[in-house]
Amino acid sequence: MTNPTKPAASGQVSRQLAEVEEFIDVKPSELKQRRHLIDLDDLSVTEITELLNSAEGMLGIASRGMRKTPALRGKTIITMFFENSTRTRVSFEQAGKVLGADVINVTASASSVSKGESLLNTVKTLQAMQIDALVVRHPDSGAPYFISNHTEAAVVNAGDGMHAHPTQSLLDLFTVRNHVGDIEGKKIAIVGDILYSRVARSDIIAFQKMGAHVTVACPNTLLPNEWQLGSVLDKSTGFGDLKIASSVDEAIDSADVVMPLRIQQERQDAGHLPSFREYSDRWGVNETRMALANDGALLMHPGPMNEGVEISSDVAHGNQSVIQEQVKNGVAVRMAVLYALCAPRKSTSPDNNQES
Repeated sequence: MTNPTKPAASGQVSRQLAEVEEFIDVKPSELKQRRHLIDLDDLSVTEITELLNSAEGMLGIASRGMRKTPALRGKTIITMFFENSTRTRVSFEQAGKVLGADVINVTASASSVSKGESLLNTVKTLQAMQIDALVVRHPDSGAPYFISNHTEAAVVNAGDGMHAHPTQSLLDLFTVRNHVGDIEGKKIAIVGDILYSRVARSDIIAFQKMGAHVTVACPNTLLPNEWQLGSVLDKSTGFGDLKIASSVDEAIDSADVVMPLRIQQERQDAGHLPSFREYSDRWGVNETRMALANDGALLMHPGPMNEGVEISSDVAHGNQSVIQEQVKNGVAVRMAVLYALCAPRKSTSPDNNQES
């Protein structure tokens, strides 16, 4: 006896998939061939634009109440975090689940790594479970690249050491684009821990690729040794035309976007800062300094915030702040990334050579 519910269920899935495709480019032309997202260095402007356009569609899906779609049904995504995280980890988990994938969270303390297993063996174990994507955060720069050489799954860098945080940069681009339209020619001021921040590095690359003028400001102790306050970097540094402001006021003056970065306790412990109070006085973004920016300038922060240190509470929760919007947009951007990498991919199973 046939099950009368099967045709109806199949028809419902088809309608849901059609609705997903109505909003997003199913297989973007250039991203179609990309296996991993490790950094933004090798992404073209076209690829970045395609991801942002796809994220716009993903945001549209969420706004229509489609809290779960079958777009990645049957796919398995593992988030493997070797550092603490709330926003990024939960954002990737939600993104995968909204797309219909099975999402499994792995932390270092709960994995065999805590028993001495090497990263390579951990990756090989996960690969044997026929996973489709591996979202990785690791304290060592280059770890996601290493992993990508030892797995058939799509690898997404969720932050590695001082190196990169590509999806944070994409969501920052997406947030700015939604407010100002064309990013080209806009002034972006990044203030804070430039030396150690993976967000700073990725955001500089991302905004410069899209034609923005980026200015950074920070204490000399939190600047790479070869960079000098008051200088403009040339192309040989990899950050051509990057302006290093002499003061936070200079950086924020006439800016369209102001982004303070989190200052960690380790910086003071290591002697980079005399005190948080002095940092707040000299480099903190507050209402007075935001008044130097263009009218309607956006205030952003990658989170988590240390209110009263790098950012004052009044501007963090003021009218110019889009910090909570960044969090919301992060889900849409990570949906776009997972969809771009997983939807066109072939199954990792040796017994199935058909496109999933």
